Parts: sequence; C-alpha cells; structure tokens
Amino acid sequence: MLLIFSGLPGTGKTTIARQVAKNLSAFYLRIDTLEQMLVHSGLVKKQGDLGQAGYMIGYSQSAENLRLGLTVVADSVNPLKITRDAWRNVAIQAEVPYLEIELICSDQTLHRERVETRLSDIPGLVLPNWQSVINRQYEPWDREHLILDTAKLHPDEAVGEILKEVRR
Repeated sequence: MLLIFSGLPGTGKTTIARQVAKNLSAFYLRIDTLEQMLVHSGLVKKQGDLGQAGYMIGYSQSAENLRLGLTVVADSVNPLKITRDAWRNVAIQAEVPYLEIELICSDQTLHRERVETRLSDIPGLVLPNWQSVINRQYEPWDREHLILDTAKLHPDEAVGEILKEVRR
C-alpha cells in the first residue's frame, strides 16, 4: 500500500507520517530529505533549483519498495494535481492500493505559530517562513481523499484515523 501525504508546511505532515510509518513498519520517504541531499551533494546549488528532481527520485524509490511488497509512506507537500496524479500512478502501476491524505490546519494563528517556531531536523535545510507558506501554489483537490485538520486533532488521533482507513 502507498500512503500519500500532502499538505502545506507546518500542518504536521512529518510528525504524523513518521508515526504512521513506525506503526506499520513501513518504508518512510520524505521529499525534503531527498531534495536536501541533492543540494548537499552539489548537484544543485540551492533548493529553488531542484525542479521536480526530488519528486522523481521519490516516485522511483516508492515504486521499488512497493514491488518488494513493502508499505510506503510518502511525505511531501504534494501541492499540484500533477504530483498527486504521479503518486497515485506509482501505486496503480505497482498494482497496490493507495490512500491520499491531506493535512490541513484550519486555525491560521496556530498554523503560523507552528511555521515560525519549528526547527529543521535535516542539516542545512532552510525551512519556509510564514509568508512563503501562504504564498505557495497549492491547487485544490479534484477527487475524494482523507482530510485531517490538525488544529482539531492531536497527532495521535490523526494517526489513529489514518490507521483505521488503512485497515478498511
């Protein structure tokens, strides 16, 4: 199974995705990590020069692990229809089920506080500031998916909701 996480920075994606991966003993893939390693390797100068490279590596690594029979948890902003379709196609081509999960934070004050106070856990990764989060292109969804509001759910509750959906 492929669990496809989506949502703006600061919504709790990584916290929740990691816990889901741990609970499922799943392969955890984080696009931020892949992209920062591309920058660190010197292949690109800065995050803004990455284009689709991190996502392309992520799709490939996910497909390989799905073919091995592993559950994959993919953690990324996943802001565009084209990236959402690409993740879904990875699962379809691997002939495995998938679950699309969007994390939101309906409380703008809380969301802003999270963005402004969090620390990077990836060496060298520059986290976005609040202005870049609210200016980020994030296309509306065009299909059914699981939406979890982290302003209303504790991370453990969100993990529980996801695990409930996985077991269906």
